[in-house]
Amino acid sequence: MVLAVGAPAALAQDAASTVGGERLGRPAVQVAPLAGAPALPAELTGRSWLIADAGTGEVLAARDAHRPMPPASTLKMLFADTVLPKLDRATEHQVTTAELADLGVGSSLVGVKENLPYRVEDLWRGVFLSSGNDAVHVLAHMNGGVQQTVREMQARAQSLQALDTKVVSPDGYDMDGQVSSAYDLTLFARAGLRNADFRSYCATRTARFPGGLDKTTGQRTAFDIANTDRLLGKYPGLIGVKNGYTTNAGATFTGAAERGGRTLLVTVMHPEAQGKVYDEAASLLDWGFAAAGKVQPVGQLVEDLAAPKGTAAGGAPGAPAAPSGGAPQAAADSEADLPPWSRTPVLDGNDSVLAPALWTGAAVATGLAVWGTARGSARRRAALAAARTAPTAPTPSGGRTGTGRIGATGVGSRSGRRLTRRARALLRGTRPRRDG
Repeated sequence: MVLAVGAPAALAQDAASTVGGERLGRPAVQVAPLAGAPALPAELTGRSWLIADAGTGEVLAARDAHRPMPPASTLKMLFADTVLPKLDRATEHQVTTAELADLGVGSSLVGVKENLPYRVEDLWRGVFLSSGNDAVHVLAHMNGGVQQTVREMQARAQSLQALDTKVVSPDGYDMDGQVSSAYDLTLFARAGLRNADFRSYCATRTARFPGGLDKTTGQRTAFDIANTDRLLGKYPGLIGVKNGYTTNAGATFTGAAERGGRTLLVTVMHPEAQGKVYDEAASLLDWGFAAAGKVQPVGQLVEDLAAPKGTAAGGAPGAPAAPSGGAPQAAADSEADLPPWSRTPVLDGNDSVLAPALWTGAAVATGLAVWGTARGSARRRAALAAARTAPTAPTPSGGRTGTGRIGATGVGSRSGRRLTRRARALLRGTRPRRDG
């Protein structure tokens, strides 16, 4: 009995020490097939890989998912996830020589030129399509500098619970100590795909990129760039996301594909040969779609700790924030005792535009009523004052004058009734129309 009780506690402690579940920390292949499940692809040479459902976050299979390895340009997903939301895509920026300094030898470049203006959206296409380290450095300088961007990327990795990642350079260039993992790269892709601009850039196959100045005409030139992701446009349903390669890292690739309303994420790191990274990623995606409902998850993609409350944390990438309940009704209740002109304006029948004429009419009607009451009160006070000072005279009916008809101009008098009729007519003429 003691062993039966103690074993689950030990397993829970191990699971807590590995982000996403204990099995994801094991070096061997992890998969939990049910009856009728397809076999995993036979030729998987990646030192680390992972296949997961983007919507539920369930990890369907993995090998050594938390193994720290050089990420190469797949680290640009974290760069984009950190910086992209902060810069307006329409902003035009004049590139300086200093912003293009200190690029690593042999860096991949899109061809950014100093002393020329570039729009932010063009620079992002240079990042995603050409994996341009020059575009990364310009955007990093716009974000406050390379070191500031590195610090923000590290903080972003922490909020995503990507604890295997150590950022040294924003472009993924080989640097001592710079590592990530298949698990962390998958988290970066999942978070990034929830941003519409990120999703658009990584899905772009070709684009025109601004060039230099033509020496003859003095006009700005442009040239074509193409996405270096070899699966984009070839694998059915592929969304993106990012590939990379350095001598030290080997080939790395994180991809996302959608089929039948289901989105899968796959990451492969350092297979035996560079070209195999795409073949192995495609075979894992095929397996993942075929294994739907036929395997038990071996782990879980954790959620962003910085995600606003009310967001669809477990939803598919790009899912909108879930609406919060209770607040609108509470606000309506609190306004019940306010006068009409102080309440939130009522919407028309389509709940899309205000009905200002209705509230104008209400305000005018209320004003007329208040004016009539005040006028009547003033005349009553004047009549009372006159009655105290003037002699009393008999009236034809035997009564006394001096007080006159108290309230003759009040709300209940002929003038008051006339004002009320005007207010009601005004309200009838300004009520919102509801077609149909």
